[in-house]
Amino acid sequence: MVNDLAVEAFLEGRRILYATPTQDQIDRFWFLAKNALGEPIDTGVYYKNETRHIIELPGTEQRIRAKTAWDANSLRGDYGDLIILDEFQDMDPDALEDVVWPMLLDNDGDLIIIYTSRRPNKGGKGLRAAHALHKRAKTDKTGRWEAFKFTSLDNPYLSRVALSEITQDMTKLAYRAEILAEEIEDDPDALWERQIISDNRMTSVKTDMLRIVVGVDPPGSPGTECGIVAAGSGYIEDDKRLHFFVIDDPSLLGSPETWGKAVVVCYHRNKADRVLAERNYGGDMVKSTITNVDEYVSYADVSATRGKAVRAEPVAALYEQGRVHHIGEFAAMEDELCNWVPNSGMASPNRMDALVWAITELMGDGGWDVY
Repeated sequence: MVNDLAVEAFLEGRRILYATPTQDQIDRFWFLAKNALGEPIDTGVYYKNETRHIIELPGTEQRIRAKTAWDANSLRGDYGDLIILDEFQDMDPDALEDVVWPMLLDNDGDLIIIYTSRRPNKGGKGLRAAHALHKRAKTDKTGRWEAFKFTSLDNPYLSRVALSEITQDMTKLAYRAEILAEEIEDDPDALWERQIISDNRMTSVKTDMLRIVVGVDPPGSPGTECGIVAAGSGYIEDDKRLHFFVIDDPSLLGSPETWGKAVVVCYHRNKADRVLAERNYGGDMVKSTITNVDEYVSYADVSATRGKAVRAEPVAALYEQGRVHHIGEFAAMEDELCNWVPNSGMASPNRMDALVWAITELMGDGGWDVY
């Protein structure tokens, strides 16, 4: 625990500054730190100031101090040779740039940044700065940085019963970020925004769908997934605009026989009226792979005659209009959507392409008729 680390450094003669955003977190740290040093405090070896949250060896620089730190101003006026920024995702990163780095210049001190990963649409500037620092630490070659990851499952102090109950109601994305401590970053230049996807998510389709299609993006090379996405269209209450519903994503990595069967299963499971598969990389092979499994599948070829960005932008625009609804959560697909940047040279993910083919087909049924 962080208080153990601070106490050990203090006993080695170091000057520790512990900073965190809230008073409740300070109170918890202070309670544990002063209890760990209770005996020498009681005998007068160490001086303790409850108001300023200071424990020190009188006449020396050896000290622990705990401060709340929302921003740079609340952290000014102190220094340390070990600075611990706890729950950094809730802090203003200016505190690091304007105050902490200058503090450490004087003594080439050490900095420990602790943060809780969150879903991309649940964090502010502190979280973005923490992600950037974590990435820097992972790629550092100088030996001055080091990155660690600890999941909630690794924490021996958490109740396994309580953890199991809490996680039952979490989305997959929240579980990955907040329990498994995964770094989930979205590219700000991507066409899709996770917040928009989340805001328009539904748990079930609340209308009779006019059509359901399965979009297929065959793998262009070995080791690439086959994108398979089912989507439907329909109207919602008094809205005259056509809406679109993403209902299934069984995309997978496998042989043509494997993904051909998966396409047919998806087609029947969702009672689709058509399979649309891109033929650019496979030609007639794609059609034969699917129809060899079931010759009665309604099948149509689609060809990419325009660039990926041109094809994807109208679909992304429908998301922005609140007209596309994910029925449930499709974590892998949503990661792809929120990290693909048009005209960047990035290969487009197969799930995204399959989604674009499916919704583009459904748009032809009146998706742009009424706004």
